[in-house]
Amino acid sequence: MNTVTKKEVAKRVAKMMGQKIYITEDFVNAVFQALREILSEANPEIRIEIRDFGVFEVKETKPKPKARNPRTGEIIYVPARRKTHFKPGKLLKDKLKEPLNKKGKTG
Repeated sequence: MNTVTKKEVAKRVAKMMGQKIYITEDFVNAVFQALREILSEANPEIRIEIRDFGVFEVKETKPKPKARNPRTGEIIYVPARRKTHFKPGKLLKDKLKEPLNKKGKTG
């Protein structure tokens, strides 16, 4: 599996915009910081919709009063918490549905 870092995202943005990477790096960092703050401040749920990309959501889970520890078999209480969810937008979903090029891959 390939991993793309935030710095590589900034490099690609710099190339697309014809800018220096140190300029776009600040913008990319600011965007991710803003998204992180919005999602973490959700009380309890929030939805960030980015047209043509997708939707980030924070949803509240239900408490589980009778969960079981699989290792010990002990019954434990799991409190309600918040979780994140990403749903791709139509353009991204359509792109991901395209068949993979199997050249050079096995199985």
